[in-house]
Amino acid sequence: MIHQAGKGFLVRMRFYVRPLFQGRYLIVTNTVSGGVTLALGDIVSQTRDIYKDQTRARDWKRTGNMFIVGCSMGPLMHVWYNMLDKILVGKAMSTVLKKMMLDQIVASPALALWYFLGMGHVEGNSLSYAWADFKRKFLELMTMDFCVWPVAQMINFYFLSPKYRVVYINTVTLGWDAYLSYIKHRDDSLAAEQVSESSTVNVQQETLLQSKPLEEKA
Repeated sequence: MIHQAGKGFLVRMRFYVRPLFQGRYLIVTNTVSGGVTLALGDIVSQTRDIYKDQTRARDWKRTGNMFIVGCSMGPLMHVWYNMLDKILVGKAMSTVLKKMMLDQIVASPALALWYFLGMGHVEGNSLSYAWADFKRKFLELMTMDFCVWPVAQMINFYFLSPKYRVVYINTVTLGWDAYLSYIKHRDDSLAAEQVSESSTVNVQQETLLQSKPLEEKA
């Protein structure tokens, strides 16, 4: 009885959910899911920061900004993966590898740039500031990207139907979205100050060590 009820529930859910992955509704699904998952990633990132520092308050405006930028990235990914599936058709391993490499070389840097410039805009920063922030964190971001995404995209291109690609990415990458929020809002100025202070201390110590022999000779 329970088995039949569960099966009936799944059938009904499939009936209601199927239109979200067909025709004109698919781009809406991809757009909204992009905003929701990026916002959830920011909530996870802020929760981690608050756990480490109890004096910090949750910034819902920042989460809202992440939702806006996530929604803006959804259509880009929708168009990109549709184009990729039309250019490289099939699930042969050679085709999957080509898709993965193109995605890493073209889409990853482009979407990262869009993310940083978009967040800079909605947060009220200048274009030059957002560009400088992107350049400063680009190498670290791409290093992490190459550690995470090749395997995830191999699964995506080999096993999934094209209409599920963007939702798959938006769903399984909550941890990545939390990382995106972390790296974007990380305060690098504190680390820079610590390095500067450390360098100053080292210079002072070297000066003292060099002056001691002179004092002994005197």
